[in-house]
Amino acid sequence: MPNSLSIPLRRLWTLDKFAYSLRVLLAFSGALALSWLCQDIALVIPLFLGIIACALSETDDSWQGRLQALLVTLVCFATASLSVQWLYPWPWLFALGLAASTFVLIMLGALGQRYATIASGTLILAIYSMIALEHRGGASETGLWRQPLLLLSGAAGYGLISVVWSALFSRQPVKQSLAQVYRQLGEYLIVKSNLFEPLRGLDVEARRLAVARQNGRVVEALNQAKEMIFRRLEGQRGDPKLNRYLRLYFIAQDIHERASSSHYPYAQLTEAFFHHDVLFRCQRLLDQQGQACKRLGKALLLNRPFDHAQSEQALEDLRASISYLRALHNPAWRELLYPLQALADNLATLEEQLSAAYNPDAGVEGDSSLFDRSPRNLRDGWERIRLHLTLASPIFRHAIRLPLALLAGYGVLHLVHPSQGFWILLTTAVFVCRPNFASTRRFLHQRIVGTIIGLVVGWASISLFPHPLLQTLIAVVAGVAFFATREKHYVVATAAITLLVLCSFNQVGDGFDLIWPRLFDTLVGALIAGLAVVLILPDWQGRQLHREAASALLGSCRYLQEIIHQYDAGKTDDLAYRLARRNAHNADAALSSMLGNMLQEPGHMRKHDADDGFRFLVLSHTLLGYISALGAHRHRVEEAEFDAGLMPVAHRLATLLEALATRLRERRPIGDLKAEQETLMAMLDQDAPPDDAPYRPMQTQLRLICRMLGALGEAAERLTLRRETRRETTPAPAPTA
Repeated sequence: MPNSLSIPLRRLWTLDKFAYSLRVLLAFSGALALSWLCQDIALVIPLFLGIIACALSETDDSWQGRLQALLVTLVCFATASLSVQWLYPWPWLFALGLAASTFVLIMLGALGQRYATIASGTLILAIYSMIALEHRGGASETGLWRQPLLLLSGAAGYGLISVVWSALFSRQPVKQSLAQVYRQLGEYLIVKSNLFEPLRGLDVEARRLAVARQNGRVVEALNQAKEMIFRRLEGQRGDPKLNRYLRLYFIAQDIHERASSSHYPYAQLTEAFFHHDVLFRCQRLLDQQGQACKRLGKALLLNRPFDHAQSEQALEDLRASISYLRALHNPAWRELLYPLQALADNLATLEEQLSAAYNPDAGVEGDSSLFDRSPRNLRDGWERIRLHLTLASPIFRHAIRLPLALLAGYGVLHLVHPSQGFWILLTTAVFVCRPNFASTRRFLHQRIVGTIIGLVVGWASISLFPHPLLQTLIAVVAGVAFFATREKHYVVATAAITLLVLCSFNQVGDGFDLIWPRLFDTLVGALIAGLAVVLILPDWQGRQLHREAASALLGSCRYLQEIIHQYDAGKTDDLAYRLARRNAHNADAALSSMLGNMLQEPGHMRKHDADDGFRFLVLSHTLLGYISALGAHRHRVEEAEFDAGLMPVAHRLATLLEALATRLRERRPIGDLKAEQETLMAMLDQDAPPDDAPYRPMQTQLRLICRMLGALGEAAERLTLRRETRRETTPAPAPTA
């Protein structure tokens, strides 16, 4: 019996939201117990609100870092709550303070995600303070400190639980993040394996687009894992388990580089080997390696060994298939067999990385430093904020938009005098109004639907279960459900938090009287947020598309330059190389994310912008794949090697890509790159090795990059055209009968 219970409990422990939800449950239960011990059930409202605000402000750190963040958070919470208390009786001063503080808090997000999270939680607590004051009928001179102290007590209670939890289970989030990395890597390999499906008439562009989008998810998972490991390595460099996780992270980076490499246009391989099984073997090997990555992620969480025997067998089958093709001595296949063999060698190295992940402690020590993206001092922090004090910055535009939206909500509140009107500000500021239209639209719809569901369930709950204890227990369960679902199932999370509000406020008043005001406030707040994101400095993604595309191109260029440097100086996975590789993939993922947001935007010209953007994304991601393959095969080039004569071509290619990115960013005419492309192709071919020379991956990859110059230039040219110009140059559709 114990064994049958331990397995589901262990699996439950591996869920990333389980520990988070359990901490919230402990905090809510403690607040409820304190309220019953004090025989004052009204205490649950400010205590619950403080817990929610602190949990939403939680940062992922070691226990020391989390303790420091908690102290900063409590100082910010105290300042916000007391300011609301003091300014509440003077509406004009209150409005000015609300706008100014919101602007400052949003701009703090320029310092990094940790500061943005704390700033968002502070804004939430400020509005919670307004809601609590309104519910009590205004500020009281005799109880000036009571409400802030209760809010801070709830926040401090959850914060202490969080710090202790982090000290006891500091490595569990790292394991979960690494497991997520390998799950996403596995999915990436499976999606990419579809490119090798030996069928004619496939929509290759659509499959390449799917690969690019999945690559964005891999990059996001890698970035999250890197931050988690980095924050725990501070002062714990000698910890063997942390060092093991660090090596697993580096192995994941190497697998990603191998997986994202492209050695030849897959369509030509499909055409040449259509009647043979070699491409099927490639597809199966990639699929099995993807499954092995997923099993590795699960094994990390469950502390079990993982098996990749199936991918090893698939590799042997691929090698046998290539050997059979070589034995046929078909002269038409000679050029194609070389990149096919390089592809097999690359996948064999990927298989070795999977074997290394089985026992990462046996890895060779190298440069294990990680790049710290947090501000180093106050001057550095101010410089980062100063760089965002421009209308070109999405953070600055949101910092202007959100205070104006809050002021509009505050004006409606005083104009209409609705009951519980401060819920308008909460809906507007925190849960709906986002930096771009796409996310605002998504959260607006989900917020309204979730609120309606929550009100219906809340009405049924307080009707069917009138006992106060049962209602507070329902509120606790609803609060836990909110934190368990708020990232992936926002409708459920909104319904849960609405249920918590109704059951909690019903303890000190009539919860039924809150149903219609809550619905009205949500609708008004959602309307204000929707109008704000459209009318106040709208951040339409199409206006920034050329800049994001230029950043993706420049990231690939910097990656190529670092690879060229290693061909000169020798192969090493140092910080400079890993940073260039990660920045290139980050820029590629950012372009993919922007295009996804564009699809949610209105406007009859949006489709043309998105089509051009997706076309560029496919090309830029293909370019990144060719560069990754060049990096996968990098080695120091000796003067006597054939590849030594290719270094000028590589430098020239990097220069051309940088110039192309600059012209695209500045929206200048790109010009025809075909003449330059032909010149470089001639340089690559003039120093061709003899027929019996070994395969030269550097020459092949540079040739593939060269062939893309013309298509990249044309795609970039379309992005440089302004929308009005494109409308004028686009031919009108032919009339139909």
